[in-house]
Amino acid sequence: MPPLFVSPDATPCAVDTVDTRYLETLMGYNARRAALSIIELFPVRMAPYDLRPVDFSILSLITHNPGITSRQLSTVLKIQPPNLVAKISGFEKRGLIQRQPHPQDGRAVGLHLTDEGAQTMAMAEQTASALENEATSRLSAAEKKTLIRLLQKIYL
Repeated sequence: MPPLFVSPDATPCAVDTVDTRYLETLMGYNARRAALSIIELFPVRMAPYDLRPVDFSILSLITHNPGITSRQLSTVLKIQPPNLVAKISGFEKRGLIQRQPHPQDGRAVGLHLTDEGAQTMAMAEQTASALENEATSRLSAAEKKTLIRLLQKIYL
């Protein structure tokens, strides 16, 4: 192992090939590198819909869970309630969602997509799927399914 301290009068070294072998043994490093290959393109692909990654996640959950509450969104996405309130208000102003009384809890409000929100999310989800297919094109369908399952074992 090289010394941690090199004296100032030591001859400088040059690196021709970067050794990443140790980093490549780390789960976090590999997961981050794989995620970056998608995350870097995501904002570009979502620009036509004016959606950031967190916006997409919120609206996707509302899409697939009509009537979901803000509290449920906060819990699932680990977003602080004050931050979510601003997002929900912004979506409402854009005409993407509407609030409706919750059928079982008179104090709660369910979130629903408007027709415009449903159209936007249909296109945005197609775009997200296309991006993921491009990014994972070297994996077979079985490998993609296995990778997702293994990643979920870490965070679920």
